[in-house]
Amino acid sequence: MASSTGLRELQRDLENKANDLSKLQKDISKNHQIRKKYTIQLGENELVLKELDLLSEDANVYKLIGPVLVKQDMAEANANVKKRIEYISAELKRLDSTVQDLEDKQNSKKETIMKLQQKIQSLQAGKGKA
Repeated sequence: MASSTGLRELQRDLENKANDLSKLQKDISKNHQIRKKYTIQLGENELVLKELDLLSEDANVYKLIGPVLVKQDMAEANANVKKRIEYISAELKRLDSTVQDLEDKQNSKKETIMKLQQKIQSLQAGKGKA
């Protein structure tokens, strides 16, 4: 009788760990989506920077603010785009470390779950023999 109580506790523990693993996987997926968005933005901003480099110093540059195009100084436009690229790159690095952290946690949860499953199987096999 004591082993069936222990078995139920192990199964409950296994269920909790599986739920935790599921949450971790959702977080990893969400981080990958955010990373994808930032990667696209980085590419767009690098393209804008290349386009700005092709222009002459006296060229007119406009920035879209709401429904209005506002004239902007070339140096200011360059500085803004470089600052955005810097920010996005920093965010990508932060996301990479977060994803790595989450993946490490996921792997340790998987190992814990496998050990619990083996323990449950050995208890069930021992119970079946008795």
